[in-house]
Amino acid sequence: MTAGRWASWLGVALLVVIALALGLRPTGSATPEDRVTALAAGLRCPVCQGLSVADSDSETARQIRADIEDRVAAGQTDDDIRQAYVDRYGEWILLRPSGRGLGALVWFAPVAAVAAAGIALVVAGRRWRRGWGRAATDEDRELVHHVLRDGGGRA
Repeated sequence: MTAGRWASWLGVALLVVIALALGLRPTGSATPEDRVTALAAGLRCPVCQGLSVADSDSETARQIRADIEDRVAAGQTDDDIRQAYVDRYGEWILLRPSGRGLGALVWFAPVAAVAAAGIALVVAGRRWRRGWGRAATDEDRELVHHVLRDGGGRA
């Protein structure tokens, strides 16, 4: 591979790493209201189908939002509040699984699958390109000769 191609691939890899770093960086919520909103958006509504506590208008979601407000006012950290809900409902309450234990598999599996597919494509491409310069063997020529002589195998 030429130096220009390596530089191109390195640039693409650098952009991907920067995008992932920006997407995964923690956001510091400045106000208690921001913290309540962020925490409620990260918890699944226990009685709704596919909604967060922030998006749901159910009585249970309203109670959870009020409880989060009370916990924030009491000075609990975001991690403590999330853990309280995990202890009460289990890991499924988190819309964004933790990066530890089995939750790490949720984050790692797609990345590993994309990386494996990329590697497979590179290997397949190299094998395919290697076959371009091959010359026909005597066996290949003989096969073509028989096909042409027999009229292409037509009945």
